[in-house]
Amino acid sequence: MQQSICEATTRTTLRRMGYNSRRPHRVPLISTTNRKKRLQFARAHQNWTVEDWKNVAWSDESQFLLRHSDGRVRIWSKQNENMDPSCLVTTVQAAGGGVMVWGRFSWHSLGPLVPIGHRLNATAYLSIVSDHVHPFMTTTYPSSDGYFQQDNAPCHKARIISNWFLEHDNEFTVLKLPPQSPDLNPIEHLWDVVVRELHALDVHPTNLQLQDAILSIWANISKECFQHLVESMPRRIKAVLKAKGGQTQY
Repeated sequence: MQQSICEATTRTTLRRMGYNSRRPHRVPLISTTNRKKRLQFARAHQNWTVEDWKNVAWSDESQFLLRHSDGRVRIWSKQNENMDPSCLVTTVQAAGGGVMVWGRFSWHSLGPLVPIGHRLNATAYLSIVSDHVHPFMTTTYPSSDGYFQQDNAPCHKARIISNWFLEHDNEFTVLKLPPQSPDLNPIEHLWDVVVRELHALDVHPTNLQLQDAILSIWANISKECFQHLVESMPRRIKAVLKAKGGQTQY
């Protein structure tokens, strides 16, 4: 005779066995090729200290939506199983409507966000690197020992962008992250700060107010917050090495 077990009993039994209910980590889907590239990058930078990472200016674009689905799936796992493949939800990048901004920061300062009125293309990105990246790098790193980080977005790889960086390679170095590596770009955590603060607003902004709210939240991120992220880079590199190029907790 088949017996049924109530949900409460099931939850209690799982907790006694050491399992806890939580939402799965959302991580990028990493291909075999990109896993190798991530591992190569980590090996090349495994001896970098926090002082070395202080010479990097981090950058990224991000899109913010007024409404979105957060996929409230929950799983049961033990504490040491958080990053087990069976306990992860993979994600892929996708375009959509909303407010898009470009930002950068380093150990030394948090640069102002640059609103992007449309999908970022090579022409618009060239204006950003000319008007915002170049003066920051030459002022902050006058000894030409600075690194400007960017990912592999199509507009970053355009010929006019590559030629511009080539013309300025005596002033700073471009640090290209491997594909599918948000865990190696600490600016991702600053985007999370903005999202949390947006959700905490008593009155959620309209379309017209959303951009102003984002700019205000970003401008008030503490120096302690973004410097702590730079300090995490050696740990991030070690995590990628340990995962052999796979997903990490960051």
